[in-house]
Amino acid sequence: MELCPLLDTCLPSPSLSYFSSSSHRPLHLLSKVSVSARIIPRFSNSFRPTRRRNVCSASSSDTLVAGSRKEDGKAGEAVTKKEDDEFGDLKAWMHKNGLPPCKVVLEEKTSHDKNHRPIHYVAASEDLEVGDVAFSVPNSLVVTLERVLGNETVAELLTTNKLSELACLALYLMYEKKQGKKSFWYPYIRELDRQRGRGQLAVESPLLWSEDELDYLSGSPTKKEVLERAEGIKKEYNELDTVWFMAGSLFQQYPYDIPTEAFSFEIFKQAFVAVQSCVVHLQKVSLARRFALVPLGPPLLAYRSNCKAMLTAVDGAVELVVDRPYKAGESIAVWCGPQPNAKLLLNYGFVDEDNPYDRLLVEAALNTEDPQYQDKRMVAQRNGRLSIQVYYVYAGKEKEAVLDMLPYLRLGYVTDPSEMQSVISSQGPVCPVSPCMERAMLEQVADYFKRRLSGYPTTLSEDESMLADGNLNPKKRVATQLVRKEKKILHSCLQVTIDFINQLPDNTVSPCPAPYAPLLR
Repeated sequence: MELCPLLDTCLPSPSLSYFSSSSHRPLHLLSKVSVSARIIPRFSNSFRPTRRRNVCSASSSDTLVAGSRKEDGKAGEAVTKKEDDEFGDLKAWMHKNGLPPCKVVLEEKTSHDKNHRPIHYVAASEDLEVGDVAFSVPNSLVVTLERVLGNETVAELLTTNKLSELACLALYLMYEKKQGKKSFWYPYIRELDRQRGRGQLAVESPLLWSEDELDYLSGSPTKKEVLERAEGIKKEYNELDTVWFMAGSLFQQYPYDIPTEAFSFEIFKQAFVAVQSCVVHLQKVSLARRFALVPLGPPLLAYRSNCKAMLTAVDGAVELVVDRPYKAGESIAVWCGPQPNAKLLLNYGFVDEDNPYDRLLVEAALNTEDPQYQDKRMVAQRNGRLSIQVYYVYAGKEKEAVLDMLPYLRLGYVTDPSEMQSVISSQGPVCPVSPCMERAMLEQVADYFKRRLSGYPTTLSEDESMLADGNLNPKKRVATQLVRKEKKILHSCLQVTIDFINQLPDNTVSPCPAPYAPLLR
C-alpha cells in the first residue's frame, strides 16, 4: 500500500493555513464550543454527500505522525539536508523562537534498522554538576491542551469526557502536520517523525508491532495489556469526531475533513504512540497543562528508573535540573516515574534492567460459591483486603509478597462453621487451619507459579542464550528481557513457596484441599 508522503497534506483540495510560518497563537474556542446555528450546517445530512473521503493510509508501523520512509535511509538524505539548511535542527529552531542559552546539544545514535535514519538524543554540551539547569524551555514552545485549545475550561471539558489528553494532542499534531512547512511546529513534528517513538533504544512500543512480533511476548501478561491498550486507542479514534463537532475553531482550516475521514485508524494509532512516548506529566499545574509535549524532552532524553531528575514547570517555562554530574557528550536522563518494566515497554519501548519498581501482579479471590463467602468477605474487608485482592510482587521482595498472601489464602481455606465464627470474633488476620490444609494451600500456590511459568514458550536458560546473541532482533531482545525478568520473579516466588512446604513440621501429612479454595489468577 502506498504510504502518505512525509508531511503531505492529503487534502481533497487546497486549504488556507491557520498558522503562519513565523507565528502561532492559541486556538480560541470559547465562542464556538456550543453547537451554534452557524456551525450546524457544516454537519447537516444534506451537506455530507459533498465530502470526498480522503484517508491517509499506512501499511504498518512505517509512520507515526503520518510520516513515511521518505525521511529514512539514503533516499531521504538530500531532502533532509535541504530542510536542515532551511530550518536548522530542532535546537536551532528553538533558539530562534525563544529558547535561552542552555547546556545541551543534540547528538546522533545509529538505528538498528539501516532503512531508518539515526535518532537524536540530548547530551551535555559541557561538564555538568548536580543542580545545574540543563535547559529551560519557554511555555511558548511547549504544547499543552491549554495552548492547543486556548481555553482551560474547554480543555478540561474535553479530557473529562471520552477522550484522553494524549488523543487530543495527537489529533492536534496530525492536523498541524497537514499544513506542512507552513506550520509553526514543523521542525518539532519532523523530529517526532524521525524518532518514530523509538526512544534511546530505537525500539517502537509493542502497540506498533506485528502479530508475529507480539508473539515474542507469549506467556507474559503484557501481551494482553498491549491488545487492551490498542482496543482503547480504537475507541478513542471512534470518538475523535466529537472534538471536531465541539471545537469548530480548532479545525476551521479544514472545514470538510472530520478526523475519521481525514485520518485512518492506523495513522492515528501511530500518532498516539508517538505522543505517548514523549509526553511529560507536569506536577503542580492545572489539569489543562498537566500533559505536555516539550521539545528537548523525551524521547530525546533517556528514561531511567533510578534517576531523580524531572522536567518541572517553573514560572513561564519547563526546565530540567540534573541530579548527577555529566561529562560533556554524555546522554542526559530523566526519571520515568515508578513504572514496572511492562509499562516501560508499552509506553516507551524499553526495559530497565535496574528497575526498582519492576513487579508482577497476582490476583487472589474468595470463592463466591462458598456458603461462608459473605462472612469471609467481611473478615477480609475488616483487615484491609477485598473479595478480589491484587498483590504486587516486586523483584527482590518475593518472600515478603508470598507471606503477605498467605493469611488471605488461609481465610479462604476455612471450612468449619465454628472455626469461621472464631475467626469473625477474633482480631487480626490469623486463621487457624490444619496441617493438611496448610499443605494444600501452599501446594496450590506452588502449582499456580508453575502454571504461569509453563505458559512461556521458552525457559529462563533459553532466554539467557538468546540475549547473548549480539545479532538478536531488537524487538525480540527487549521482549526477551521483559519475559526473563518476569520468569525470575516467578521462579523466586516458587522457590519461596517450596521452602515453606519443606518447613512444615510433618512431611507425611497429605494435603486435604478445601471444597471452596480461593482462586489464583
